[in-house]
Amino acid sequence: MNKQDIVDSTQFIHTVSRIAYEIVEKHDDLSSIVIVGIKRRGADIAHLLKEQIQKFTNKSLPSFDVDITLYRDDFIDEHTELYPTYYGATSFINIDNKTVILVDDVLCTGRTIRAALDALVSFGRAKRVELVAFIDRGHRELPIQADYVGKVVATTLQQDVQVHTEHSDGFYDVVLADA
Repeated sequence: MNKQDIVDSTQFIHTVSRIAYEIVEKHDDLSSIVIVGIKRRGADIAHLLKEQIQKFTNKSLPSFDVDITLYRDDFIDEHTELYPTYYGATSFINIDNKTVILVDDVLCTGRTIRAALDALVSFGRAKRVELVAFIDRGHRELPIQADYVGKVVATTLQQDVQVHTEHSDGFYDVVLADA
């Protein structure tokens, strides 16, 4: 399998810091913001964003991680009839009239984000949802666009973007691999 490094550890942390700064710069008042990470690696990146925002502003924003498994439109493998394990959310925070910063590692077709938006309804009616995509690789099937993008990477559908985080993998990087 052919692999190409896209983002190294230093660039990874720098990119998270830049996105955090963009969020702070865009919002004069952070009191109505909730950060929501899509499990797994989107949640890992959301935790890093929260830490960076706290470093910049000295304010700790409420946050939680959400599992979108049961909200996906492809959650049952019709060939093996396997049913997924659902891990839920790390906590319940009411998002009524809040600005939700939704964080995912890779934005491709937009189907994960659609599922996440469906899942968010369980937590209230957000005033606004802004999307952070650490990597945007294109290939949209739904009209979804990120508000904050770490890096745009041109890929083919035969390639795979692998985001690695310290929490899930023991290190930070992003690799482009042939599938």
